[in-house]
Amino acid sequence: MIASQPYDPLAIWRAMADQASGVSPSALLEVQAQAAREWSDFWLAAWGLKPPADAPRDRRFAAPAWSDDPYYRALRDAYHLASRQLKAAGALGAGGSNSNRAMVGFLLDQFLNAVSPANFALTNPDVVARTLETGGQNLVNGFQHLVEDVMAGRGIVRRRASGDFVKGETIAATPGEVVFQNHLFQLIQYTPTTADVAAEPLLYVPPLVNKFYMIDLQPKSSLVKWLVDQGRTVFVISWINPDDRHRDCGVEHYVLNGIVEAIDAARRAAGTEKLDLFAFCLGGTLVSVALAWLEAQGRSGEVNSATLIGSMVDFADMRDWAAFVNEAHLDALDAHLARRGFIEATELQQLFAAVRANDLIWSSVINHYLLDKPAPPSDLLYWFEDGARIPQAFLRSYNRDLLFSNALREPNGFAVGGVAIDVKTVTTPMLLIALKDDHVSAWEAVYDGARLFGGEVTFVLGGSGHNAGVINPPAANKHGYWTNDAQPDAAAEWLAGATKHDGSWWPFWTGWLDAHGSGEHGPARAIENGIEPAPGSYVAIAH
Repeated sequence: MIASQPYDPLAIWRAMADQASGVSPSALLEVQAQAAREWSDFWLAAWGLKPPADAPRDRRFAAPAWSDDPYYRALRDAYHLASRQLKAAGALGAGGSNSNRAMVGFLLDQFLNAVSPANFALTNPDVVARTLETGGQNLVNGFQHLVEDVMAGRGIVRRRASGDFVKGETIAATPGEVVFQNHLFQLIQYTPTTADVAAEPLLYVPPLVNKFYMIDLQPKSSLVKWLVDQGRTVFVISWINPDDRHRDCGVEHYVLNGIVEAIDAARRAAGTEKLDLFAFCLGGTLVSVALAWLEAQGRSGEVNSATLIGSMVDFADMRDWAAFVNEAHLDALDAHLARRGFIEATELQQLFAAVRANDLIWSSVINHYLLDKPAPPSDLLYWFEDGARIPQAFLRSYNRDLLFSNALREPNGFAVGGVAIDVKTVTTPMLLIALKDDHVSAWEAVYDGARLFGGEVTFVLGGSGHNAGVINPPAANKHGYWTNDAQPDAAAEWLAGATKHDGSWWPFWTGWLDAHGSGEHGPARAIENGIEPAPGSYVAIAH
């Protein structure tokens, strides 16, 4: 039997043909003429007859030899010039859908990333030096690493780090206990470290793609530990890694049997009428749905506020990800999922790695196949590799209704448990935090989604990317963030009028929570009726 694929290869060819058919001959001729002029300037600069053009910032070419040695500098500059020209030519096609244009751009990026001179032994100065140093043993060992990865059959380059992490000991180690569980999640409550705590507890809703503990990495960078030390009672949802038994668990199950049930359990454990929600990425999209459901049921008073971090509600602008939201691809994915009832974590990891190929694929190729050097230990990359499956029913509903149809943008465009969902009815105070260099949820798209809610909405823009921008402890004093009390129609206009602040947005967030809370404090909440210690057994399920 031929293995199915989670995409339609014919749709890829159709996208390329569609893009090519929209190219104007005159526009192509103009690009070619410009390319000829640029290559003439390049060769004059290569021979020292005119100053070279400034090279773009690119971490792949950070070694001094890429700038100091004429041979490597010429390779670098030729690669950048050819890349820029190919992208200009690829953008000429005016016809076709956003999905097709995004697919062509994605394929071109994959090609250009792959042919970088940094990825080849003879054109990377670090690899040449390493080969001379070891007498070629680095390439022998690197080939062995390549064979090991091919034989593993996972379709990914395994990251070989010089150290490892142990869940519950060196990572995801904030003390706490599981206080509730069902077939979809465990609810963790963390042990207080202050005598008094804020009246409103916090409940975190993570996405389904990876395990929950991105917000509980090493103690020095753990958002959970920092919040607990600030006098907050923190609860966290730890989703189960689903298998065939969960194939029929769709979005409504994760909203009702997941988020809503977790709200009930956390309120009972904390002995409070209401709590504050916070969520990341896909978790924030689900929280938006849950808030609209609670509003429709007359239960909005159970949530005091909601904070969504890097979360999209309006999917009109998905950037590179639009390449995969194509009806032909969705049909192929449905057929692919029907056999097992879920998508494998490795398949999701392959997709995310391809979108960030230089950071998540080619850097490891260079380190492990060419240099034969271990990568430095990274708690964030360890978390990234600890993926989880997603059930068939969830992906079908999420992809077709929320992404492809953009149902949350329309009043009553989606339903959960027979209840129409309209995020415009949500009046819960909300804080939406976007990340400026986010490659998953473009900050402008997050801003557009913020305007769909019906109540008070505050928008903040943090620095850095989708994951690293969240893990921003104040002690590190990194990245910065932007605020603006105005909410103009355009995201660019918001940024133009925004104020830049140094450091982390975490203290701003807790200040916002204080301003929207009761202001009351009480004795720290002791954990009662614990089931097992944090991080719980669901986070360890990999089979």
